Amino acid sequence: MLTRFAFLCIAWLGLAGWAAAAEIAAPKGPVILTVSGKIANRNAPEGATFDAAMLEALPRRTTTASTPWYPQKTQFEGPLGAALLDLVGASGTVLKVTALNDYAVEIPLADLRKWPVILATKINGKPISVREKGPIFVIYPFDEDSSLYNELYFGRSAWQVKTIEVR
Repeated sequence: MLTRFAFLCIAWLGLAGWAAAAEIAAPKGPVILTVSGKIANRNAPEGATFDAAMLEALPRRTTTASTPWYPQKTQFEGPLGAALLDLVGASGTVLKVTALNDYAVEIPLADLRKWPVILATKINGKPISVREKGPIFVIYPFDEDSSLYNELYFGRSAWQVKTIEVR
């Protein structure tokens, strides 16, 4: 029995090591997101770079929510933040999220593990333009957990995201 347990532990550690060393393909289109900092997996000197197609290929979610930015419930779709963190092998505790206009906010990495936070790339089924808060908008599941519907989490919901630094 101990031998079988030891084998399973060794196999699990081997798989965990393989996942930590995941290959990230190079973007084929324009880079819309760069993840840097405490990450294990990179595809560029500055960190892990992603084009729209690469983000579309990650595990996704659709969240329909009331927000202070739109007059009615809005449907947001995009990759799960946790899936992105897993792919890059994030090991920090805080994410510094920076927008195209250099606005920056810190988001506890734990938020993306606790809730299904998405990096929305679509609103109501259409890609989000820069004019409409795109190409990436951090969205919490506001309507699924009433404790999220407040200024703290609205402030963490950065839009026009261009970089994420794992600290």
